[in-house]
Amino acid sequence: MSISHYIKEIGRGKDGARPLTRDQATDLLGQVLDGAVTDLEVGGFCLAMRIKGETADEMAGFIDAARVRMSLVPPSPGGRATVVLPSYNGARKLPVLTPLLAKLLVDRGYRVVVHGVSSDPGRTTTAEVLAAMGLAARADVADVRDDEVNFLPIEVLSPALRRLLDVRRVVGLRNSAHSMVKLLNPCTDRALVVGSYTHPEYLISMAQVYATIAADALLLRGIEGEVVADARRTQQIDAFIAGRRFRLQEAQTGPITTVPDWPRDISAPAIAGYIHEVLAGRQPLPLPITQQVEQIVRASDAIRTGQAPGTPVSHGDAAELALQGIPS
Repeated sequence: MSISHYIKEIGRGKDGARPLTRDQATDLLGQVLDGAVTDLEVGGFCLAMRIKGETADEMAGFIDAARVRMSLVPPSPGGRATVVLPSYNGARKLPVLTPLLAKLLVDRGYRVVVHGVSSDPGRTTTAEVLAAMGLAARADVADVRDDEVNFLPIEVLSPALRRLLDVRRVVGLRNSAHSMVKLLNPCTDRALVVGSYTHPEYLISMAQVYATIAADALLLRGIEGEVVADARRTQQIDAFIAGRRFRLQEAQTGPITTVPDWPRDISAPAIAGYIHEVLAGRQPLPLPITQQVEQIVRASDAIRTGQAPGTPVSHGDAAELALQGIPS
């Protein structure tokens, strides 16, 4: 097997490259994940896609290839609705509060599946904070429980995806897998996947993928790439129900005026201590995170009932860029 003919199409540079169909993208990533190609071809694929950028159909194909090769989380035995929190960024400058969001959702009656990397040099990861809170990672998808935060290292879901993510340590650049793992649903049944973008351009590309794969998702601009709301300001939040987009919440405008009394120390024990203080009511829960929880409840109810959760949104690319203040 070889993916050289695909690399020839996608490797012609930003302006000369040709997009792949969804089926072609599925075949390409399937060969990569199956280990059917050389390391040189894997490197060529990663660099070519990094330069070209993925189309919505290509990303949908990558997700198709990954899901059929993953260990998927079975349905909740108690019938709980599932919320998925991808966590691949961690904290560099500000506390990673994804574990706080996860605990709040469990307390509201949701089964919460967090997946991501266990460690990342120079960052504090969600896995490390959860461990400091006494919550160990799951070793198997069969170990997922309804009434606890469930952290699944990506290698539990897919060792092959973990290897592809690790290519970054060799070539020094992110690849398609880093974007794809944040978009996919690792469960066998419907689940609300919470997505986060760091730059407005990614709002457009992620929205296109959610629509293409008919996803159930919540999308906001998180903090340092994590899916928890920035505790300093109200975020725009959109829901995607079977791929149809709805505006749930508008963004706060103007400068940041309120900063939570969160720890300056972003070590796992310090963040875990702050989260325990918030959960115990000895520290205030930041309003933007309270709002995010309520919007997750709203979107989950829409999945269950089939009712529209908010105002439909149908911006085209140029209109969305203008909305975000970006030249098209």
